Amino acid sequence: MNTITHKETFVDGLTVRVDEQGSDRPILILHGAAGPQSVAGFAAALAEHTHVFVPTLPGFAGEPRPEWFTCVDDIALTYLELLERFDLRDVIVIGFSFGGWIASELAVRALERLGGLILVDAAGIQVEGYQITPPAQGPARANQQPAQLNPEQAAARAASRQALAVYAKDGFYDLKLRRRLARVHVPALLVWGEDDTIVSPGYGRAYAASFPNARFALIPQAGHLPQMDQPERLLSIVSEFVDSVAASH
Repeated sequence: MNTITHKETFVDGLTVRVDEQGSDRPILILHGAAGPQSVAGFAAALAEHTHVFVPTLPGFAGEPRPEWFTCVDDIALTYLELLERFDLRDVIVIGFSFGGWIASELAVRALERLGGLILVDAAGIQVEGYQITPPAQGPARANQQPAQLNPEQAAARAASRQALAVYAKDGFYDLKLRRRLARVHVPALLVWGEDDTIVSPGYGRAYAASFPNARFALIPQAGHLPQMDQPERLLSIVSEFVDSVAASH
């Protein structure tokens, strides 16, 4: 399937790469700390039946990040402008890990454009009794080990880690976000890997309970990246949810 790559320009030197595939119902996929490559296969599979947009977070995968672009609010407002530029309505936003935090912040701000929300092993809220283990300290899960990276890839990975440290300098949550999620009345699906040791399933259940209209799904034999551990199972759950949202309109 052909991929169209856009380079969207914003104020003060900010550019965002957006990869577009497929047609029909719009889906915005937000990658997490593992980078855009961690959702590429999932996005391609979903694009067989939907219209998928995947922005690359500034600072990741070799994309530049302006010095002033420092927090999740900056990202969420930029992605809101992307929805407006592409005129995406009734869009389903899918956020993975750190991208799930961004997706939640975007959902609070983009109610009139949102059709549904899917969070996969997401960060973003504070839940008493649960601690988010930063990805760098959690179990490694990557297709390439550092010794296999060429200098350009190694530099891009280092830049991604540096960008993540800037975005999450005060932790992987916003103290105010959880109560704001009560505004998000569209259907929400929260999917968790049963063996996630970075963001535990108990945290995920509390996250789901923060929405007025959400359900929680657990994927056995999957960790923090179910799109890699159990891709077919995740795709099935997500596709079923997307179909149910479409049927309700």
